[in-house]
Amino acid sequence: MRVAIVINTSWNIWNFRRSLVKALQAAGHEVLAIAPPDAYSERLETELGCRYVPILMENKGTNPVKDAQLTRRFYTIYRRERPDVVLHYTIKPNIYGTLAAKLAGIPSVNNVSGLGTVFIVQNFVSRVALSLYRFAFRFPKRVFFQNGDDRQLFLQHGLVRPDITDLLPGSGVDTVRFRPAAEFVRQEPFTFLMIARVLYEKGVEEYFEAARLVRQAMPGTRVQLLGGLDESGNIGVKRTVFDEWLRAGNIEYLGTSDNVAEHIQRADCVVLPSYREGTPKTLLEAAAMGKPIVTTDVPGCRETVVDGVNGLLCHVRDAADLAQKMLRVQGLAPAQLAAMGWAGRQLAEQKFDEQIVLNKYLQIVQAIGPGTR
Repeated sequence: MRVAIVINTSWNIWNFRRSLVKALQAAGHEVLAIAPPDAYSERLETELGCRYVPILMENKGTNPVKDAQLTRRFYTIYRRERPDVVLHYTIKPNIYGTLAAKLAGIPSVNNVSGLGTVFIVQNFVSRVALSLYRFAFRFPKRVFFQNGDDRQLFLQHGLVRPDITDLLPGSGVDTVRFRPAAEFVRQEPFTFLMIARVLYEKGVEEYFEAARLVRQAMPGTRVQLLGGLDESGNIGVKRTVFDEWLRAGNIEYLGTSDNVAEHIQRADCVVLPSYREGTPKTLLEAAAMGKPIVTTDVPGCRETVVDGVNGLLCHVRDAADLAQKMLRVQGLAPAQLAAMGWAGRQLAEQKFDEQIVLNKYLQIVQAIGPGTR
């Protein structure tokens, strides 16, 4: 079969759907990667063996004319490329790609990997988005959610029928690639790491303030941030603001990296004070590598932590509580840190292994492909 994976960036396919691409190929399927062009587009073909199909797509904002044009572009590509099944991710493919797939007579599967600002911020745009979800989600054969809270919200708002929904453990984690070091080592000085785009909704502002409080209490502590700037819309931190925060000297900014595991390995604790997530892959990778986690008690994040066992949960939008939880982890003895990390590894193996995700996708593709409709 020809299976299309449709996401809002090529980077997203490379970073989060690479294992799915390989699993589909191993099962004998041809994979089309449909996404806007970026630095990773060529690698999808040369290193991953997909056939890359570019599409123009603005990731932020709602404009009826532009969105109608996007639906038409999806439809044109689907009619031309004729995939047997389309797998949609992120809000615009989930909505407009689904409508185009319905018009083209192609079965689709959607993945709600996080609600972004739709449920965090209540405004005109979020109300429009909910109406669009309600209309478009009449058509997919299956809608995967990455946590039960998000699925329940969609059901409460009448956005999707219960019988077509299913739960996934996020994107899963490759527990072979992401594994603990052979021997536990506590870093000197103690090192915290946050891995996220520099967005307000990821809790980056609270992380900077918590870093100040932690270093005030424990001078010399290293507090690191790995992730790209994204100034689009009102959710991205502007470069000028970010540079001003950095000048305070409490955060070591690492930029971006294709080798996240290397940075996790050199950290003692991974932190994510996000306002809401699907199931954050970076925390799954941290758990698989045996690193304690500090994250917020919100949908998506709380699924990755058994509080006090493999990490600690903190209050959302509360830098003081975040700092307190970070200091609690820092104050643990090496044996306690190692035990917390080992508990995270067990959780990753038992609940979040990516093979669970891959099997569900392979099964649904087989079930709705040609000859089964």
